[in-house]
This record gives sequence, C-alpha cells and structure tokens, in this order.
Amino acid sequence: MDNARPPWARRCLGAAGELWAAAPQPGRRADGRLPWRSTLAVTLLVTLGSNAAARNPHGRVPLDSFGHALLLAGALLLLFRHRYPRATALGTAACCAAYFAAGYPYGPVFVTLALGAYAAIVAGYRAVAWCAVGGVWLVHLLVAHWLYRWLPPYLGPAPWAQELLVTAWVAAVLAASELARVRREQLARMRAERAAAERRRADEERLRIARELHDVLAHSISVINVQAGVGLALLDSDPEQARTALSTIKAASKEALGEVRQVLDTLRTPGDAPRAPAPGLDRLPELTEQARGAGLAVDVATEGTPAALPPGTDLAAFRIVQEALTNIVRHSGSRTARVRLRYAPGALEILVDDDGPATAGTKELTGGGNGLAGMRERAAALGGTVEAGPRPDGGFRVRARIPLAAAARTVIEEES
Repeated sequence: MDNARPPWARRCLGAAGELWAAAPQPGRRADGRLPWRSTLAVTLLVTLGSNAAARNPHGRVPLDSFGHALLLAGALLLLFRHRYPRATALGTAACCAAYFAAGYPYGPVFVTLALGAYAAIVAGYRAVAWCAVGGVWLVHLLVAHWLYRWLPPYLGPAPWAQELLVTAWVAAVLAASELARVRREQLARMRAERAAAERRRADEERLRIARELHDVLAHSISVINVQAGVGLALLDSDPEQARTALSTIKAASKEALGEVRQVLDTLRTPGDAPRAPAPGLDRLPELTEQARGAGLAVDVATEGTPAALPPGTDLAAFRIVQEALTNIVRHSGSRTARVRLRYAPGALEILVDDDGPATAGTKELTGGGNGLAGMRERAAALGGTVEAGPRPDGGFRVRARIPLAAAARTVIEEES
C-alpha cells in the first residue's frame, strides 16, 4: 500500500486505493533500478559545464578539488532520486548552497538542484522540495548581500538586479515541477479509472453469464424434473405417456446443452460474434410448448403494435418470461398462466400471471431468490423495472417495464 497516504484515506479508497498503490507511482521506477544513465549524463554536464565556466570566473573563486567534490556529490545524489526523493532534494540543495557560499563560478550546478526538487515534487513531497529550493535561494541572497564580508571572493555585494534573474529561475523550476506532478497525477488517475472500468465491465459480463446460465438451467431442469416425475409415475401404467415425458426430457436437455455451449463459447473466444442468434420473443411458442409439456398451459396475448426490439431488449424480455414461467412450474399450484405483452409508446410491458397458491419455494416468490434478482438486473441494465408479488385476488404476478428508447441508447453505447 501507499505509505504516503494516511490510514483513513487508504481505508476509504478501498479497492481503488489498492489499485493505485499497485500501479507504478509518480517519481518511482516500476522496476526498482537506479537511473544511472541519466545520472551519468547529468554528472558529465555539470562537471564539464562548471569547468568551462571556471575558465572565465568573473571574479569568482577558481574551481578546486573541494568544488569538484561538491559537483560530483550533488550529481551522484540524483542516482537515488526515485528511491529517496526527500533526501535527494535536501542533499542536492546542501551541495548547491555550499558551492555558492564557497564562491565558485556559476554554471550548470543548478541542474542538480532542479532535478532533485523535481523528483521530490512528483513523488508528493512538495514541502520538502519547496524548502530545499527556497533554502538555496535564501543562502544565495544572504551570501550575495550580507555574508560576503566573511566569505570569498570578497568582491562586495552583488547587484539586486541579479536576484530578479535568480528568483525567476527558482520560480520556473518549481512551476515546471508542479506542472509535471499534476500531469503525472492525472495520468495515474486515468490509468486507475481505466482499470476500474475494465474490472467493472468484467464484473458485468460475469453477472450476465451467470444470469444466462441460471435462466437456461433453471428452466430446463425444472421441465426435466417435472417430466421425470411424470415418466416414473406412468412407466408401468401408461408406457406411451412415459415415452412422451422422456421425449420432452430429451428435447429440453438438448436445448439446454446448446444454450450452455453458446454461453461457454463466448468465454473461450471473447470478442467473437456468437455462432447462433440469442433467443428472443419470437421463440415464445417454443417456450410455451415446453411449459405445456411440464403440465402448464400458457396463454399468450399481445396488445399494441409489435415493434422490432434491439437484441438486448429482445433477449431480456424472453428471459423474464422464461424465468416467470419457470417459477410457476416450480413454486405454484396453478396449471395455467397468462402472458401479456403490451407495446406502449416508448416501452414494452410484460405481465405474467398465475392463479394458483404457492406450493414451495416462497423465498423465490417473495424476491429473495436468484431468479427475480436476475430479472431485475436484466431490466435495470436497460433502464427498466420489475415488480413481483402476490395479487389481491390470489395468485402471483410479475410485471416488467423496459423503456425502448433507453434500451436503444444502451445498445448504441455498447457498440461504440
């Protein structure tokens, strides 16, 4: 975890905070290696540039072994700027301050100070970087205007116009470092948001597959269970009826295997188009025929002008009707059900009613099971709602409403 964040922030961030901490942090190399190439380049620049400036010192002290040691120490500290940004910022500032106080010639020694401050700022230690750069600026101000009497090269106070240039340089270094910090934080936030979006899409896909498997298996196994009971009961007394029940079991299991195989194919080849079209309301006759084989007579009626539905809406409507009929077969004593499809302006309404008392599985009927939760999730994904509960005159009703305009927008967004 990110130790720079307070504990309460890490707790509030939760999974997003763990993701942020796991990602490469600003100012920190992901592979943990030392930046020796850039440090070597800076060392050569500072050493050669300072020696060039020492050839025309303009009244400054000639560069000696102590000056070279300060230059080398400040440059080599940059080797640890990713691992120890605070110590690097303070160390380079101390080397620069000692270099200026000793009266050595100006040169690219400012580069070490700028890079040390930059590393601290992008790593989040802004106060340390500002204090380091501000301290060097203050030392330069004191030496140039008050302490010059006791320090070489004894040339008197420096012109105040020079301080304007130094102040502008300090402000430019800090401003550039702050801009880089803000940019890196934005990039890190964008990476975290993209990763969170990918994880959210994966969760949604997992829930979609779970709903598909639940709807397919619950319906088919319910039909198989009922027909198996019929076959066992009539095996001796009515072999022909038992044979019909076994034929229904075979057909239901074959269809279930086909739909499960289609769902699993989407897992094996993500991004590929499914080999078979997803089921829709055009398969309601097959669904009612399967329910009839399980002993449930279904009456289907359509109100309004049927409209072409987007694939996602068509699939959701079919699954809602399928799950509602499955619940009647499993949990209701009624042997009849009514399905009403109402094509209202801008919306599709689905009503599934039965008249029988609940026989078992009241948790499912009152909304505690996975079936009704799956219906609500399907409708909510398209901007719709599902209501389920007992009717005042007895029986049970499932009412779903799916806005067609919202469903069309959802399809367009998914395709884009």
